[in-house]
Amino acid sequence: MGERAVKYSLSQHGCAAHALYLLGDIATPPDRFDAESGEGYYRQALALAEPRGMRPLIAHCHLGLGTLYIKTGRQEQARSELSTAMEMYRAMEMAFWLPQTEAALTQVDAR
Repeated sequence: MGERAVKYSLSQHGCAAHALYLLGDIATPPDRFDAESGEGYYRQALALAEPRGMRPLIAHCHLGLGTLYIKTGRQEQARSELSTAMEMYRAMEMAFWLPQTEAALTQVDAR
């Protein structure tokens, strides 16, 4: 269904970016973790969102990538992505997401 959403929203890049982000989340739960697909979806979402200035979605993609990199043992990349997400959330005053991002950064520092 997510793939269909992307296919039918290609003329609406913002909608396609959101669908790709959600596909990244769907590809990375603990019980069906697919790092390669998840990373690809998050990167595609970023490629569509960044030129359009979709800052909240961009921050969410960085959080998703950071969490994915923690699970795959890529600590430096995780720290970089999570730090970017944290800075963006703070700049946009999206306080709801700060505890989750801080907890993920703590995981990186603990390893």
